[in-house]
Amino acid sequence: MSSLTVKDLTKSFAATPVLTGVDLHVPSGSLTALLGPSGCGKTTLLRLIAGFDDPDSGTVTVGGREVAGARGSVAARRRGIGFVPQEGGLFPHLSVARNIGFGLSRRQRRDGARVRELLDLVGLDAGLGERAPHQLSGGQQQRVALARALAPEPSLVLLDEPFSSLDASLRDETRVAVASALAAIGATAVLVTHDQAEALSIADQVAVLRHGRLVQLTDPRTLYRRPTDLDVAAFVGEAVVLDADVRSGVAHCVLGELAGEWAGPGDVFPEGPARVLLRPEQLRLVAPAPGAPVARVRRVDFYGHDSRVWLDLPDGGSVSARLEGADVPSAGDDVAISVHGVARVFPPQAAEDRGATAAAR
Repeated sequence: MSSLTVKDLTKSFAATPVLTGVDLHVPSGSLTALLGPSGCGKTTLLRLIAGFDDPDSGTVTVGGREVAGARGSVAARRRGIGFVPQEGGLFPHLSVARNIGFGLSRRQRRDGARVRELLDLVGLDAGLGERAPHQLSGGQQQRVALARALAPEPSLVLLDEPFSSLDASLRDETRVAVASALAAIGATAVLVTHDQAEALSIADQVAVLRHGRLVQLTDPRTLYRRPTDLDVAAFVGEAVVLDADVRSGVAHCVLGELAGEWAGPGDVFPEGPARVLLRPEQLRLVAPAPGAPVARVRRVDFYGHDSRVWLDLPDGGSVSARLEGADVPSAGDDVAISVHGVARVFPPQAAEDRGATAAAR
C-alpha cells in the first residue's frame, strides 16, 4: 500500500469556497478518519483524492506519484484507488461473487480463489457468493463493497460514510469487521465520517475539518484529551466548559481550584480570565462538606454501563457528569463535585458563547 499526501488543496464551487489550503499526510498502512460536521468539505476532499473532481490548486500524491496538480490530473480509473460509497453501490443484477470479481482479470474471475479469499477477509461465508445483493443484510452488503474495492489490490482505499445507513448495533459490528480487514492486509485507507465515536475507535489518526480547513490532525487519544480549541473539544465529545480566573498557574472556577494545562498560543500561562475544559467523566460526585459549593442533581439518565447526571451549579450554570455503575444520586439530591485529572485551559475568547457550554442543557 502507498502513502497519501495532500498539499495546499483548494476547491470552490461557483463563488463558494469548499476547501481552503488543506494539508494532509496519511502514512502507508494506516487508517485516517476525516471528521467534521455536514458541509465542512469532507466528501469534496475524498472526491478530489479519488479523481472524481479536480482541485482548483494544490497537489494530491499517492505513493510518490502526483495524481493531481499543476501538471494536470490522472484519470480516476488510473489512480489505483479503491472506493467504497455510502450505500455500497453494488450491481443489483450481479451475484455477490461477480460484484467482487468485477475489477479482476478474466482468469481470476474464472478461478474464484481471489473472490473466496476476499469473502473470508471481510468475514463472510463463501456460500454467500451466489446470492444477489438484495438477499444480504445492510452490513453484509457493505462488507461486499469493501471486498470489491480491495479485489484489484489498490494502493489506497477511500470510504465515504459507509456505515451511516446501518442501525447502531450493525454499524458497530460492521465497522469492526471492516477495520480488521483493512488492518489484515496493511491497507492505507481514508474514512469520511461525521460519527465521532467511529473516528476515535478505529482510526490511527483523525483529521478534523471545519469550514473547509483542517484544524487538527492527530491520534484519537490526543484529539480527545488535547483538542486545539473549544469547538473541536465540543465536536469530538461531551464538553464541560466553564469560566475561570487563572492565578499563579491555577484555574479558579465554580468547581474550585483546578490544575490546568495551557492550550493557548505561546508557552506562557497568563494570569486573568480564561475558559476551562473538562470531560464529564472527570467529574466525581461526593458528599457536600461544610462551606463547600453544592450542586443539585436535576436529572439522571441511566444507560446500563454508566449514567449521565445533570447538575445545576451554584452560579446558575449546569454541567453533566458521567458515572460508572448503578450507585448514582437521585434527582433533587445535593452533592459536591471533585475533579479528577487536569483541566485544559483556553484563552477567554476561545469560545463565543458564555458559561457552561457545558455538555449542553
